Amino acid sequence: MMNILIVGASGATGRLLVKDLLDRGEKVTAVVRSTEKLNTLLHATNLKVVEAPVLELSDNTMAELVRDCDAVVSCLGHNMSFKGMYGKPRRLVTDATRRLCAAIGVNKPQKPVKFILMNTSGNQNRDLNEPLVSAEKIAIALLQILVPPFTDNIEAAEYLRTQIGQHHSLIEWAAVRPDSLIDEDSVSPYEIHPSPIRSAVLNPGKVSRINVARFMAELICNNDTWKRWKGQMPLIYNRETAEK
Repeated sequence: MMNILIVGASGATGRLLVKDLLDRGEKVTAVVRSTEKLNTLLHATNLKVVEAPVLELSDNTMAELVRDCDAVVSCLGHNMSFKGMYGKPRRLVTDATRRLCAAIGVNKPQKPVKFILMNTSGNQNRDLNEPLVSAEKIAIALLQILVPPFTDNIEAAEYLRTQIGQHHSLIEWAAVRPDSLIDEDSVSPYEIHPSPIRSAVLNPGKVSRINVARFMAELICNNDTWKRWKGQMPLIYNRETAEK
C-alpha cells in the first residue's frame, strides 16, 4: 500500500484521482477547502481528509502531511470566477508547489518522493524544442498578462523544471499537461505525448478529466510509466482528439 497526499483533492479532477487510487487499495490523504464535494468518498477506509486552505497550513503541519508519502500530487487550480482569477492567492499553485517540495526536503526521505503537478497544455516545456508560431506567441503573451492563473501554472512547472531539476536526491517530478478538459463517465482510450501534437491555442483538442486522473494514478502506481515520464511534461489527449 502506498501513501499519497493530494492537494486540490475536491476539484473536478482531484476527486476522480482520489477515487481511482482508493479503488486500487492505496492510502490517500486529501487536503481540501471543503469536504462537500468528497461526500461519496468520506467514509472510505483508506482516506484521511484535512479540511483547510493549503497555503494556510503551517510549515510543521505540511512537513507532517508529506512524511512517509510515496507521492504528492497537486491538482490545485483557480476558480474560474472573477474573484478566483484576480483575487488572492494569486500564486496558489506555485506557492503550494514550493512549500510542498520544501516540506519533503525537511523530512529527508530515504527514497525520492514522486511529485506530480497537474498543469496546462498552454505551457511549454523549455527543455524541449516546442516552437510557437507568431499567433501563438501573441496569444500566450496576452494570457500571461490578462489571466493570472495561467502565469501561476507556468511558474509552478518552471520551479520543478529549474529548481528541482533532473537530479534531485529527494524529489522526482512530472508535470501533466492536459488539453481542454471535458467530463466523461468512464475511462476511454487516451494518448500521451512528450510535446504538443496540436496547438493548445489555435487548435486545441480535448481530454476527459477521468482520463487525466487515470494517467496520474498510473504515474504513481506503475513504475514503468513513472520511469518513462519522470522529469518531463507529458501532454494527454483523448485518442479521438489525437487522431484528428
